[in-house]
Amino acid sequence: MVSRSYSNLLELASGESPTFEHMNRRIPRIMTVAGLISDVDNDDEPLESVCSDPSSSSVQRERIIIVANQLPIKAQRKQDSGNSRSNWFFSWDENSLLLQLKDGLGDDDVEVIYVGCLKEDVHLNEQDEVSQILLESFKCVPVFLPGDMFTRYYHGFCKQQLWPLFHYMLPLSPDLGGRFNRSLWQAYVSVNKIFADRIMEVINPEDDYVWIHDYHLMVLPTFLRRRFNRVKLGFFLHSPFPSSEIYKTLPIREELLRALLNSDLIGFHTFDYARHFLSCCSRLLGLTYESKRGNIGIEYYGRTVSIKILPVGIHMGQLQSVLSLSKTEEKVSELIRQFSDKGKIMLLGVDDMDIFKGISLKLLAMEQLLIQHSEWHGKVVLVQIANPARGKGRDVKEVQEDTKATAKRINEAFGKPGYDPVILIEEPLRFYEKVAYYVVAECCLVTAVRDGMNLIPYEYIISRQGNEKLDKVLGIGSSLKKSMLVVSEFIGCSPSLSGAIRVNPWNIDAVADAMDLALEMADSEKQLRHEKHYRYVSTHDVGYWGRSFLQDLERTCSDHVRRRWWGIGFGLSFRVVALDPNFKKLSMEHIVSAYKRTKTRAILLDYDGTLMPQASIDKSPNSNSIKMLNSLCKDENNMVFLVSAKSRTKLAEWFSPCENLGIAAEHGYFLRLKGDAEWETCGPVTDSSWKQIAEPVMKLYTETTDGSTIEDKETALVWCYEDADPDFGSCQAKELLNHLESVLANEPVKVKSSLNNIEVKPQGVNKGLVAKRLLSTMQGKGMSPDFVLCIGDDRSDEDMFEVITSSGPSMAPRAEVFACTVGRKPSKAKYYLDDTTDIVRMVQGLASVSDQTVLF
Repeated sequence: MVSRSYSNLLELASGESPTFEHMNRRIPRIMTVAGLISDVDNDDEPLESVCSDPSSSSVQRERIIIVANQLPIKAQRKQDSGNSRSNWFFSWDENSLLLQLKDGLGDDDVEVIYVGCLKEDVHLNEQDEVSQILLESFKCVPVFLPGDMFTRYYHGFCKQQLWPLFHYMLPLSPDLGGRFNRSLWQAYVSVNKIFADRIMEVINPEDDYVWIHDYHLMVLPTFLRRRFNRVKLGFFLHSPFPSSEIYKTLPIREELLRALLNSDLIGFHTFDYARHFLSCCSRLLGLTYESKRGNIGIEYYGRTVSIKILPVGIHMGQLQSVLSLSKTEEKVSELIRQFSDKGKIMLLGVDDMDIFKGISLKLLAMEQLLIQHSEWHGKVVLVQIANPARGKGRDVKEVQEDTKATAKRINEAFGKPGYDPVILIEEPLRFYEKVAYYVVAECCLVTAVRDGMNLIPYEYIISRQGNEKLDKVLGIGSSLKKSMLVVSEFIGCSPSLSGAIRVNPWNIDAVADAMDLALEMADSEKQLRHEKHYRYVSTHDVGYWGRSFLQDLERTCSDHVRRRWWGIGFGLSFRVVALDPNFKKLSMEHIVSAYKRTKTRAILLDYDGTLMPQASIDKSPNSNSIKMLNSLCKDENNMVFLVSAKSRTKLAEWFSPCENLGIAAEHGYFLRLKGDAEWETCGPVTDSSWKQIAEPVMKLYTETTDGSTIEDKETALVWCYEDADPDFGSCQAKELLNHLESVLANEPVKVKSSLNNIEVKPQGVNKGLVAKRLLSTMQGKGMSPDFVLCIGDDRSDEDMFEVITSSGPSMAPRAEVFACTVGRKPSKAKYYLDDTTDIVRMVQGLASVSDQTVLF
């Protein structure tokens, strides 16, 4: 499969279409390694997988490039390489979620390429050889990073800045959370760039799907999108995403958001995480989102970025195979002798040793349980398995010391010969040993103060389901399966476990009460809760998660081929614009040429957001705008109309120097052909008694929505919330829309929602009527136009675009028609210009042509 890359990145910056350079590198076709997820927990020395003949497979399969910080590979240096090809042993890391994902997708359906780092350092002289072995034997592309760069990228920016912030820790001091460090951020960006370079070596950008995992690679989508505008790109965040108030403290907040939005699909474990991300996009970038047929999408420069909400699952096959191992059975028997046979009930905690897992809080809750319930003395044991910390630093040491000190104090207070209420296991356990603890534990406690997904509860549920052999060891029947979970409200799996006892881990008394409830609950209730959880976990495994994500990615990318793409912006502000093939940027040369050769012209110009920037506080036209409009109006070949939602009084005052300018006010309800003409009405004459109903309702919402205002026009009422909180304003606007539609149901008005406002206006009034009136007036005078220009920026202007593009009989044969919208977005217009500056520049160009015509 041929890999392609841009021959010149300057083409991208200039907006030119990319040219591709063909490369000779090919991914070897290899046989899938047998026993991808092995049936045994292999304690033996790992062996290299054998590569089959590349020509043995001729069937082209869908290909996924999975990119993560670490490859799902174990590497071990050989003591004596002898005559072997390499100094290294390589084997699959069977506990890696990404490897389990591949197994869940099925080898027959997709081909998976992995890109990521190895856990071990590989000398520069060995890197090419290791790369070749991993590519041929494992379809893995290793990313090699200098030691100092990796430290600054991973232990520095990822673990000291992103990870704490995403878990709601603000950098209030250098010791707490860590202040933003620009050099660490630069290392993070550099590593993401190196990842992009490695992906370039193996990607077929037209066919392959790229799936990026987690916060270590959040700016990678931008580097990939810069090289391949049409790349099919998904991103899944495995950590929490903080609320906007937390996220906004990050100095590079917009860079990360824009980088993520260069993906086609962004995945989150829970709705809360997705909601926080959407809120950040709204508050920081001004973007809007909506749900269509159950799919949430963000409109971003003509592209729809989809949002996926689906928690990850576990690998059922792997866990069930471990449950079937004889050594698992032996370990279960050992634990039964240690606990159950001695009348002790095991409560279990399995957590990484870090500040967010709440281990100390859990131990304090255990202490509180023993204080409040003396009947559990000597009976209940909390086994806390502490996995090695993934990060480094003083905070990890503090957690370790605090955990040990708390456990020691509890054991001294409540222990006795042969009984310790807390058993802390810090040495690494093999997976089958952890599973054995799951099988025996009466209740599993997962009380992290903030966590991404946390699959411990899922593993516990499947382990408690067990199998026939373990049922015999436990001395239970197959119909007596039960389990109990106490889970924190602040972990990703909590919403999917409705039968668990959910707790606030900071409330030690509540956690202690939950422990007691889990111990006292009737077996029948435990069975029902277990069955409910088992049904969910067994059907929403890692394969289900992977297939669902990739199906949505395929759906989101289905229109890539038929659309036209442009890259704009520099650095991390780069983004692409995706447009319909018939949607083009209006060329100054093209429209000026058409303007010069035509004799009768109709020109319709919107005002706010078109001739005047939407963000301007002073909306009155300047002297240059007046001069420009007068130049157009003095040309006898032109009929020029200014179309606006503003009142006729205001427009007449502003444009009084433009005697020949036609004005349409309040979306065209009022209209006059020239400055000395009488105002006409384009719609049916109605009284405004409905305002007595609508205005009190709007005032109610204005009083309760800080930053909102009411604009009272002759024929319309507008409630504007542009300066209100975006989330609250949008929420209030939806409620106001429903309220007004209800109370005005029998009135001859229409309630309409547009950008940052709710408007009530007479029925049948729209800007399209202005376009019809202008064309019919010109036709009645025997002046069928051979040049029609219509420019607008919002939804209300779409009616004008529709009229002029479908009014052939009202125009001269072969008339030049230009419907132009401001900004690159879905529109009925066939042309666009980027902003008001471009619009003004173009209109000034036409005015200059008219000035020359008048002079001569």
